[in-house]
Formats: sequence, C-alpha cells, structure tokens
Amino acid sequence: MAGRVLTWDQYATAWSKLHGGFDPRAASPVVRGWVRLAYAGGSLLGRLRVSPTAVTAAGLLICLAVPVAASRGPVGALVAAGLVLLAGVADALDGAVAVASERTSRLGFVYDSVADRVGEAAWLAALWVAGAPGGLVVAGGAVSWLHEYLRARAVAAGMTEVGVVTVAERPTRVSVALVALLLAGAAGLLNPDLLAGTATVGAVAWLFFAVFGLGQLFGGVRRALRR
Repeated sequence: MAGRVLTWDQYATAWSKLHGGFDPRAASPVVRGWVRLAYAGGSLLGRLRVSPTAVTAAGLLICLAVPVAASRGPVGALVAAGLVLLAGVADALDGAVAVASERTSRLGFVYDSVADRVGEAAWLAALWVAGAPGGLVVAGGAVSWLHEYLRARAVAAGMTEVGVVTVAERPTRVSVALVALLLAGAAGLLNPDLLAGTATVGAVAWLFFAVFGLGQLFGGVRRALRR
C-alpha cells in the first residue's frame, strides 16, 4: 500500500517553516524549480515508503566513495564528479522525503546535518587526493564548518531566522566540488600535469566562497541579534 504524501502547497508551507519562513513559491524560478524537483522525488520515495534516514545513509556512502574514486587519476576524478552529483541529489531528497511524508524529526535533522559535514569533508579530501595542497583544503573546510557553528550559536543566542542566505550555502559547495572534479578530470585527460593544478583552483574557489559567505553570515547574524 502506497504511503500518504503532502500536496505541493502543503509541502511548500511545511518546507517554509523549516527554513526560517522562506517560501519557495515566492522564490526565483531556479530555486522554486529545484524545490519542486526535490518535492517530486521525495513524494515518489514517500509513496514507496522509503525512509529519510535510508536516503541520508545512501548519500553518505556515496560521498565516502568520492575520494576513493578521485585517487584513480583523471578518469577517477570524472567518476568522483558524478558521485558528487548523485550525493547532491540524495541530499535534496532525504529532506524532501521527510517533509512530503510528514516524517520530520529532530533526530533526523541531526543525522542529516552530520552527514552533510562528513560528506563535504570527503569532497575536500577528493580535491586533496587529486593534488590540491592540504593546507588549502583544510582551510576551506574549516571556514565552511564555521558557517554552521556560527548559525548554531546564533540560534542558541535567540536568532529565530536563518540570518542570511549566503553565496556559500550547501548548493554552492556541491557545485564547486562537482565542477572542480569534472574540470580536473578533463584537464588531466589532456595533460596529466594539469590534474593537480585544476584541483587546486577548485580548492581556492571553495575557500573564496566560504570566506565571502562567512562575512555575509556574520553581518546577518549581527543584525538579527541586535533587533
């Protein structure tokens, strides 16, 4: 017997409550389209009674395979890029399944957050395996994780909204890792010496967005807590 799922309007309302009141129905076409796509996939999995935790676990396993693939040279980097894409889809679907099938929980939120951080560490490890300097990779990861720490402490201090949507949110991290590994693999096929350099450019891009986004987030948190 198929499981019950929310309609799109019901889903959008529930999703908004979980994202600081941000209504996807009033968002830009790209954001609205992405949320609707996630809703379609989440609804299907919800009807099939697939649990959100199972989707989260599958996404985490895919992430852990990314640096393993990247260690296999240019072709491996291309495979790693494909795995990042699959992990990004799984990340969108686990929350969508939970909301669409009304199975959201505080414990599930914690599981998802931990899986996201571990997954991002795996993507950065893939850039390091592909040749990016370790210090650069660690710096990018540290600044990105500082985003989540700052938000968590701000919420504990009384902030009730998301603070600000920065240029370094989860979709940006997925995109940077995906494009960096894709370009590194393609460049490595043309000339093996280009693999490490392209991976380094990807790590620099990650760090740039992370630093810029942290400044945006700090400003948003400051305004929210002073009100």
